[in-house]
Amino acid sequence: MRKHVTIILSSALGLATVLPLPVALGNYPEKPIEFVIPWAAGGGADIEGRTLAEEMGKILGVPVVPVNKSGAGGAVGYTYVKNAAPDGYTVVWNSTSILTVTNLGNVPFGHGAMDHIGRVEYQPMVFAVSSGAPWSDFDAFIEDCRANPSRFKVSNSGTGSATHLGALLLMNAAGCEVVHLPIGIQRRNGSVLSGEADAMVAPLTGAISLAKADRLKLLVTLSSGRNPVIPDVPAAAEVGIDAEFDLFRGLSVPKDTPPEVKARLADAMERAAASDAFMDLAEDMGFTVAPMSVAAFEALLLIEDAKVKSIVLDAGLYQPDVAEN
Repeated sequence: MRKHVTIILSSALGLATVLPLPVALGNYPEKPIEFVIPWAAGGGADIEGRTLAEEMGKILGVPVVPVNKSGAGGAVGYTYVKNAAPDGYTVVWNSTSILTVTNLGNVPFGHGAMDHIGRVEYQPMVFAVSSGAPWSDFDAFIEDCRANPSRFKVSNSGTGSATHLGALLLMNAAGCEVVHLPIGIQRRNGSVLSGEADAMVAPLTGAISLAKADRLKLLVTLSSGRNPVIPDVPAAAEVGIDAEFDLFRGLSVPKDTPPEVKARLADAMERAAASDAFMDLAEDMGFTVAPMSVAAFEALLLIEDAKVKSIVLDAGLYQPDVAEN
């Protein structure tokens, strides 16, 4: 796994070195930087963000302080950062949720209302059932589901969340009619363990610990290929299902943050992602460290935004008419 991650990271860093950092950085940073995490403490996203923030602080020479601002699927955190001063002292640990909240009407702006520093990592979303569930593989679940429409419940992190959209995409592609439970991040895993839900869709980092403890079975991923941390779990395409929807994480800042400040943050982000602490976490939790420059990340955002819009429209969920600035 370390070799796999390092190859991707080295390629990204190699591209980054082609463009030197601006010389006129002034004295930035001169004080602590607020690192906003738009989700509650303790989950996979929080652990990743805190690790990255600590490593960035070592590089920047000032504390990079994680602050949890959860609510409305990330809308609270994104709104806070959008409205913050564009001085480089407020950053947000983004994810695919920056596209879901903006397409559902949770915020009155599009993802282009913030500036973006780049992507840090991506990871598969997984379809998981309890270890005591009767299905040995995804084909068995789908066969049972098709024979019993609307009988089974699939939990997710909330209406319109990336996990909800992933579940919609996967179940619709499989021709399987289920009840979707927008139960929240804190209860999602527990709902499957208790039997309240029959299955769930979650980021790999949100399910890997329970899978390693043999409390969850991972039946399929919504990725293009297998993940080296869970090599026995097939991707949806391998079982004949067209449902690819990875989750990404990266950094964004308020609009009009000075270019030299963004360059300094991008450099710290990439170097922190290459640290032993973050790479070890990637190997343990199953995400792929693959930094993207702002140009590449913004191109990815456009592609993924179109995918999110398509799922939202197909599901009949609300899609606001928002400007991308």
